Amino acid sequence: MKKNFLLFLFLGLFAEIDAQEINWISFEEAISQNKKTPKQFLIDVYTDWCGYCKKMDRNTYAFAPIASYINENFYAVKLNAEQKQEIHYLENTFRFVAQGRRGYHEFASALLQGKMSYPSTVFLSKEETLLTTIPGYLNTTLMEQLLVYFGEYKYENQEWTAFQKEYKSNW
Repeated sequence: MKKNFLLFLFLGLFAEIDAQEINWISFEEAISQNKKTPKQFLIDVYTDWCGYCKKMDRNTYAFAPIASYINENFYAVKLNAEQKQEIHYLENTFRFVAQGRRGYHEFASALLQGKMSYPSTVFLSKEETLLTTIPGYLNTTLMEQLLVYFGEYKYENQEWTAFQKEYKSNW
């Protein structure tokens, strides 16, 4: 019994060491860092009450190869679509708008082009232009494909459907 406990303790510690987390930063911090070291942006638009947002955090973003790839190739931004804190960008101030029981943040609405769906994943170029917005839960397989498509600039020369047909997972 004691040996089993020690074995589980050791394996638990080893698993913790192997875990990788995404280095989430604020949008303003990503903009600041992008001026020094240009990278693309991955923005996770979520709400505190969204069950699929939490599932994506637990399953997709917690998957070590995905976390590692995001940290290497993107500025990772977590944006609460209902946050009260203002965001200052391009001489604009984006604010929370009280509406109904919850409300929304103007910046989230701008990124999602008014289609407020959670979770949504937004990709921005190094030049801070919108590449795409993908609404809904993304499993690890689809997220891997999207990360490689945008992270390796495949979108510049290849249509998404062709890329998806040819893509072979490395993870």
